[in-house]
Amino acid sequence: MSAIMDLLLFNIGELATLSHGDVSKPLSGTEMANREELIIESGSSMLISQGKIAKIGPEQELLEEFAPDMENGKSNLIEILNVNGAAIIPGLVDCHTHLLWSGDRSNEIRLRQKGLTYQDISNQGGGINKTVISTRKASQKELESIGHRNLLQSSNYGTTTIEAKSGYGLSVDSEIKILEATASLDGINHNVLPTWLGAHDFPKEKKPSEYMDELIHEQLPLVAEKNLAKWIDVFCEPGWFNLEQTETLVNNAKNFGLKSRLHVDEFVDSGGLSLAAELGSCSADHVGFSNSDSRDKANKSGTMQVFLPGTPYVLGKDLGEGIQECLENNWIFSLATDFNPNCQTLSLPFIASLATHRIGIDPLTALVACTRNPASTLNDELENCVGSINVGGPADFNILNAKSIDYWCQTPGVSPISKTFFSGSIVKSY
Repeated sequence: MSAIMDLLLFNIGELATLSHGDVSKPLSGTEMANREELIIESGSSMLISQGKIAKIGPEQELLEEFAPDMENGKSNLIEILNVNGAAIIPGLVDCHTHLLWSGDRSNEIRLRQKGLTYQDISNQGGGINKTVISTRKASQKELESIGHRNLLQSSNYGTTTIEAKSGYGLSVDSEIKILEATASLDGINHNVLPTWLGAHDFPKEKKPSEYMDELIHEQLPLVAEKNLAKWIDVFCEPGWFNLEQTETLVNNAKNFGLKSRLHVDEFVDSGGLSLAAELGSCSADHVGFSNSDSRDKANKSGTMQVFLPGTPYVLGKDLGEGIQECLENNWIFSLATDFNPNCQTLSLPFIASLATHRIGIDPLTALVACTRNPASTLNDELENCVGSINVGGPADFNILNAKSIDYWCQTPGVSPISKTFFSGSIVKSY
C-alpha cells in the first residue's frame, strides 16, 4: 500500500459521489439512475486528508486554496494528482463472497454439460463437500496465503470492502480456522467483514441432527466467544437446510448477538426470502426464484435482496427477471460476485456487465447496486459508511480509464480501473 498524507486530485472527469440524501441508506428504482443527484460533472477537485475525503469543490477554488504555487503540475505545499479528465467512482463493495477455500472443482462443468444438476453432483461426491475435504487439509497459513492472492484480484477490479464467508470447513476446528484466517486479512487493501457459514451443507460423516447440534452447541458459541463473525449465514435450499432448521439457527445466533444473511431461493422458490424477511435478516442472497409477494415483504422489512448473476451465468442458467422486477417496484437490491469454486470471479465490473449487457439495466444503477446499496448492509460494522464519496467519509475510490462513469462496467474480462485508493492510500496503480 502506497501511503499518502494529504493529496489534492484535480482535472477530474465525472465524479460519481452517490451521496444524495442519507448515505447510510440504500436507493431504489429510478433514484438509482438519477445522474443529476448522484454525479458531479467534470470540473471538480477533491482533497484527501488522513485517509478521508476532506473537501470536494470547484477545481480552481481548491487549487487556489491548497496549491496556490502549483506550476507544471507540482506544488511544494501539497501532493497533487492530475486525473487527466478521468471519471471517479466509489470503492466497490462486494457483499457476498466465499473468499477462503482450497481445491479444484473445474471438472464439474463437464458433469453439468451431461445434464447433472447441482444436487446430482453433490450426491456423487462433488460440490461443497469436495471443497470441504481440500479445505480441511489446508493449514491456516495456507488459507491466509490464498486470501492474500484473492484480495489482490479483488483490488485489481476496484473492490475496497468485501464480505467473506466461511463454510468449507463444516467442523468446529475447520470453521474456526477459516474465520481466523479471514480475520488476519482485514485492512489489507480492503475492509474484510466475516460471516460464519457453518450451515453451508451437512458433512458426510454426520447425520443432519448431529450436525445441527454441533452448529448450535459447539460452533456458534465458539465463534461468538472469539468474535470471529458479524453474521450467520445458512444455505436454505431444498436438499440442504430447510426453513425450520434455518429459523432455528438464526434465532440461536441472535442470542449470541449475530445478525443474519441467508442463501435463499437459488434453485426454486422454497419460501426462503419470505423467511429472511420475517427473521429481519440483513440480506437474502441469490433470490433468483423468489415470488413477488416475498420480494415486497423483504423490501418492507429492510432485507436487502442480493442478486448473484455470475452464478447462473457459469451454471448456464437464465439470469432471471428479479432485478427488473425490483427496479419496477422500487424494491432495494444489490449485486455481488458470489466468488466460490464454481464462480471464480472477484470482478464486480464483470458482474455489472452481465446486468447491463444481458439484463439491460443502466450502468449507474448497476454502480449503486455494487456500492451504496450493499454497503448499507455492512456499514453497522464499520467505523465510517462506505459505498459513496462524501466529505468526512473514507477515501475509498477508483479512478477509471475513461471520462465517463458508464465505462466502469463495459469492459468484461479487463479491469476498467487505473488507480484504486483505500483509506487514502493507493492500493492499485497502472
